[in-house]
Amino acid sequence: MGQYEEALADMGITLPEAPAPAANYVPYVQVGDMVYVSGQIAKDGDTLLTGKLGADMSTEDGEKAAEVCAIALLAQVKAACGGDLDRLVRVVKLTGFVNSTPDYTEQPAVINGASNLIGDALGDAGKHARAAVSAPSLPFGVAVEIDGVFQVR
Repeated sequence: MGQYEEALADMGITLPEAPAPAANYVPYVQVGDMVYVSGQIAKDGDTLLTGKLGADMSTEDGEKAAEVCAIALLAQVKAACGGDLDRLVRVVKLTGFVNSTPDYTEQPAVINGASNLIGDALGDAGKHARAAVSAPSLPFGVAVEIDGVFQVR
């Protein structure tokens, strides 16, 4: 187990197998030393984390959904790196989509769930650019979807 997976284990997190795509796309594409990971939805095991922020889901529950997305993103990066997450050089950018009502404005706090987990586990390599945007709906009614760009060696 490498340093990043040890840090995750210290946080009580074991990376699952990389989730399979839900439609006609690939889970990631590597171009040179960059890995572009497709949107990972809030799915914990077999359970979809559904809800709409500002209606039937709290910001704190949205943060937890974003954490689940971050774990799936790291699982995809590990798969792209042949099972060695320590090949990750840097998290470059995350884009978080939050299923929310038109008047909900806490999207950045929700996506902090992913940013904080990644920062805590990866240290300086986890510092990234980011966008957090509202969406009127997301696939399968999930609360959060996040995609990412990663530099690897």
